[in-house]
Amino acid sequence: MSAAAATGTPAVTRTPAGAGALAGTRALLRFALRRDRVRLPVWILALFLGTLSAAGKFTSLYADPQARDSLTDTMASPAGLAMTGPRHYLDDYTFGAMLGHQMLGFLAVLVGLMNVLVVTRHTRDEEETGRAELVRSAVVGRHAQLAAALWVAVVADLALALLLAAGLGATDLAPGGVTGPLLYGLAHAAVGLAFAGVAAVTTQITAHTRAASGTALAVIGLAYALRAAGDAGGHDGLSWLSPIGWAQRSYPYVDNRWWPLLLCVALAVLCAGTGFVLSTRRDVGAGLRAARPGRRTASGALLGPLGLALRLHRPLLAGFGAGLFLMGAMYGSVLGETDGMLKDIDQVQEALRRIGGTSPAESFASMIMVILAVVASVYVVTAALRPLSEEHAGRAEPLLATGLSRVRWAGAHLAVALGGGTALLLLGGLGIGITGAASTGDPRLVLSLTGAALAYAPALWVTAGIAAVLFGRLPRAARAAWTVPVYAFVTGYLGQLLGFPGWTNDLSPFGHVPRLPAAPMDGTPLTVLTLVAAALVLVGLDGFRRRDLETK
Repeated sequence: MSAAAATGTPAVTRTPAGAGALAGTRALLRFALRRDRVRLPVWILALFLGTLSAAGKFTSLYADPQARDSLTDTMASPAGLAMTGPRHYLDDYTFGAMLGHQMLGFLAVLVGLMNVLVVTRHTRDEEETGRAELVRSAVVGRHAQLAAALWVAVVADLALALLLAAGLGATDLAPGGVTGPLLYGLAHAAVGLAFAGVAAVTTQITAHTRAASGTALAVIGLAYALRAAGDAGGHDGLSWLSPIGWAQRSYPYVDNRWWPLLLCVALAVLCAGTGFVLSTRRDVGAGLRAARPGRRTASGALLGPLGLALRLHRPLLAGFGAGLFLMGAMYGSVLGETDGMLKDIDQVQEALRRIGGTSPAESFASMIMVILAVVASVYVVTAALRPLSEEHAGRAEPLLATGLSRVRWAGAHLAVALGGGTALLLLGGLGIGITGAASTGDPRLVLSLTGAALAYAPALWVTAGIAAVLFGRLPRAARAAWTVPVYAFVTGYLGQLLGFPGWTNDLSPFGHVPRLPAAPMDGTPLTVLTLVAAALVLVGLDGFRRRDLETK
């Protein structure tokens, strides 16, 4: 630790004579792009292919004008507008307007997530691991690292925008014009840059990568909530407080207005400039917000590995809990309108028939439960792999040099992952149950939908067990645990819509969970999944007990 950090006074970062504050930016940009040569193309291609897939579905599912008129009536409801965008798109609901209305706001959240992760990865994470101090000891300006991270975000956003413009320009969403596709693509780039600027500020506030990312993601969530509340209630003033609302009000394929995107660019420039200024007010590796002094003595919970693990996982668990509850509440709010929303969509009706159930609301809720469970599994994988991050960062070795056993230490993290994942399912089920009961007038849905969500707990435990085996036996391949939630979403949700063969879903632990509340309860597969999860956790812990620690 530097002397300035030890005394709590900010240090002035000096660069060699003749070197400016941005010296070395180009080299750091090339290095960052090389590090992200796989990560960024995957993000961009996923967003691009998802957009093209949605565009193709719109043209095939709503080829009949009557189907589009029926969809317009459904989307005009407050719940429909909250989930999509401004009512003005509905005035002439062409395929292009449909794409901008239903996809732009949703994809803006994902683009914002990509930008936040890019900026925090190449700034705060570099400082937290100590690499930034080593880099800045060379001929590198004080602003070079942040500038390089922002340029990476610019490159990624522009690449996505051009790819979207080219891909959508080749479709028949709006024949005879390139303005709509180009504006649609640039709307994503503009909102992405706005949230990259937000991340440039949050990385200066806190000394921890997770806190910086979490704060920026909270801003994205607030922006989406303001947009949804404004559109649902007809209060445009609220929507105009959100960068997502600005992007949507460019109205690609409808009015093709460019000037709202300038608001996103202005916010990006303002936040980036603020980030540069704030970076000079702190020491390398520190944050503007000083760490709160702890108690003289640790609480009783922190004296054991379980209490420590819970403290480390608490911010992430709280964020996922709030997000899942709100997601469940959003889906539950439309359960009462399910029949009208989906009656003219043959593909969805066929998927609901395969699920079964006594009503469209039950079948639709069963389909949504898969989404809630997959989101919860993202937390479970993150939490189950946290010991590997602690190990690589060198924080595990001092703990394990004491009387703390490896099994107790890693087992505590897995216990939090297992219990936390179950709690997330409970919150998601309560969210969809409470609002679903309000929208349908059936109070019994609170218990039935909460129970339907909790039925996926054994599948989450198997997911944690797979991550534990990879962590304990094959730590260098531990990231492969992310294939479990991705595969579950593709086969469990998209596969239902697209009619995948049943055996593809059987390869996922989520495919063996009864599709409550549409299907009857069957305890046998849940018991088997629980036993499999227990065996996987034991195998993983035994492997960690036997292998050497890995540090980076």
